[in-house]
Amino acid sequence: MKIGFVSLGCPKNQLDTEVMLHEVLEAGYEVTPEDIDADVIIVNTCAFIESAKKEAIDNILDVAWLKKNRHLKAIIVTGCLAERYGEEIFKELPEVDAVLGVGSIHNIVEAIQAVTEKKKKGSKAKYYSHEDKSTVRLGGDRVLTTPEYSAYLKIAEGCDNRCAYCAIPAIRGKFRSRPMEELVTEAKQLESLGVKELVVIAQDITRYGLDLYGKYALAELLHKISAETSIPWIRLLYCYPDKITDELIAEMRDNPKILKYIDLPLQHISDHMLTAMNRHGDSKMIREVLAKLRHEIPDIIIRTTFIVGFPGETAEDFEELCKFVKEQRFDHAGVFTYSREEDTPAYDFPDQIDEQIKQDRMDILMREQMDINEELNREKIGKIIDVLCEDYDPVAEVHFGRSFADAPEIDGKVYFHSDTRIAPGSFVRVKVRKVIDYDLYGNVVTNQ
Repeated sequence: MKIGFVSLGCPKNQLDTEVMLHEVLEAGYEVTPEDIDADVIIVNTCAFIESAKKEAIDNILDVAWLKKNRHLKAIIVTGCLAERYGEEIFKELPEVDAVLGVGSIHNIVEAIQAVTEKKKKGSKAKYYSHEDKSTVRLGGDRVLTTPEYSAYLKIAEGCDNRCAYCAIPAIRGKFRSRPMEELVTEAKQLESLGVKELVVIAQDITRYGLDLYGKYALAELLHKISAETSIPWIRLLYCYPDKITDELIAEMRDNPKILKYIDLPLQHISDHMLTAMNRHGDSKMIREVLAKLRHEIPDIIIRTTFIVGFPGETAEDFEELCKFVKEQRFDHAGVFTYSREEDTPAYDFPDQIDEQIKQDRMDILMREQMDINEELNREKIGKIIDVLCEDYDPVAEVHFGRSFADAPEIDGKVYFHSDTRIAPGSFVRVKVRKVIDYDLYGNVVTNQ
């Protein structure tokens, strides 16, 4: 029997797909990359904001076409949409045969067996599993879906921050750290597979260890991983400003394997908005953390995200945010319009903002950030940077990859010419010649 996978959403979801892939293969099923050949398709969904829910539903409906017009026997929905809406999915999407909440991914083989057996018997009964998120085992053996030189390491699950706009605590549960020894072992396994870049992720990696060890232990974890593996690049995503400790800053500053790159979602700078969003800390604290990071690590790359159009955001709040972005000149910044999500405190807030105003504010801020990105990139012209080669484009006859300043999937690329073919996963030194939009172009100087 052939099993197909559709994986949507963030890298944290992608890791869940990798765990299910391993369990499916271990059970003796064949995994096919072509949906049209599949007997069962598993759609691992995101449901963080409205656009993610729409994408998930559209993908399920696309797969449902195969059920009517090809030999697809069953559709299994997993992930955040399954966790958030459970049995409602059966009512609204009758083509779906099984629904597994986020705590149930290790039941994937059981679900496949259940729905395929029922089909054989002509039964229309559905399979539904919704395990307790707080007790589900974290991690597990996985099949990498990333390129062999780069992999994600999920160090915790869930979130305790309780931001007013966010449904993640309801979907993923309370924050639970994975034991340090388990993570070091997994990092060693990834190293043995040829991983050169380890991307550390969780809903909030800076909270790591508080539940297990009674303290913030991210710096200690990073030190152990870098001491016990030879992985040259360790990248940090999803940090929170109120939990940036001096120990973490020192580890980033002094450990050459920890990339001088941090993803620090700030969401706003107006104290009025930060309070309404239930963000931890105020504008003064945010500015102090940014100043300390840049003072201690002068070449640090800072990525952030902002939300515009949150209920009650005034023109003055937005103008304060625009001034802050101009002042700070972030290396990378994403801007999102507020998505009104049921089962979150902000859903019932007064003074909801008109959709067109939200869009206008996003456009203004993104234009400002694009200008900043171009200015910062132009400062790199003539410099030599280390690049992790990702592949070669035979049409454009150019290699491409990323520098330490660019995270996979979300930041820019470095395109470069070389007299010899460079293997993916190799490090090269590239002299930057020009800039186009968010990307750099150059030539190989020497191989490392």
